[in-house]
Amino acid sequence: MHGVSETFLDPEPGEAVQALAEAMKTPPDERAQALRRATAAHPTHLEAWARLAEDALERDDPVAAYAFARTGYHRGLDRLRKAGWGGQGPVPWKHPPNQGFLRSVGALMAAADAIGEDEEAERCRSFLAELDPVDGLGARR
Repeated sequence: MHGVSETFLDPEPGEAVQALAEAMKTPPDERAQALRRATAAHPTHLEAWARLAEDALERDDPVAAYAFARTGYHRGLDRLRKAGWGGQGPVPWKHPPNQGFLRSVGALMAAADAIGEDEEAERCRSFLAELDPVDGLGARR
């Protein structure tokens, strides 16, 4: 991408990162509620939305996963635009604050696939390839 710079999101607030870390430590049977509480307390935290979506996928609830991932995706697009992203160019996985957005796109891809939304799943796969050419999330497997 000639002339297009990488976009780097600002770090998440420390209290949001800590709340998510604590939620992730909870036993699997309590994790969904802990993630919901952490996300409700910090609704701008992109990785929290992604983790909610991933957890819903693990619990075989692709409709909830789709909704959570779509929220993280749209909030992430807003944050990327504020960071100067003009709709194209890399958003590299190597930068940890970008990972919440990329995880949301990956979870949206998986949830769309699970509910038979094949065009959306493929669109997300292609978008991830454009955003992170080194495929830090492993979406091209």
